Amino acid sequence: MAILFITEYAEEQIGPAGRVGQMGLEPPIAEQIVTFTSSSQSSAFNSKTRFVRLHTDTNCFLVFGTNPTAVTNTSGRLAQNQTEYRGVPLNASFKVAVTT
Repeated sequence: MAILFITEYAEEQIGPAGRVGQMGLEPPIAEQIVTFTSSSQSSAFNSKTRFVRLHTDTNCFLVFGTNPTAVTNTSGRLAQNQTEYRGVPLNASFKVAVTT
C-alpha cells in the first residue's frame, strides 16, 4: 500500500539576524500518514497550519481543498521518494487527497 507522509508547520525558521530560513520551525504542529491506492483524503489541517511538507513512497497525484478528490494524470504529481512543500490557507479546513 502506498503512503503519503504529511508534516504541518505554522512558522518558518527565523535566524538571529532576522533572516527567514526556508525550513519549517520544529517541532511541527501536526503529522499525518495517509495510506492510499484510490483517492484518499487526509484529515483537515490544523487551523494554524501555513504550509505542509509532503513525502511519498510511490508515484502519486494530489490535490488540495476542503473536500478534494485526486484524479490520476490531472492532479499535481509527486514522484516516488519526492519531498515537496506547499502553502495552505490558514483556518480553511483544507485537506489533501492523493491517489496512485
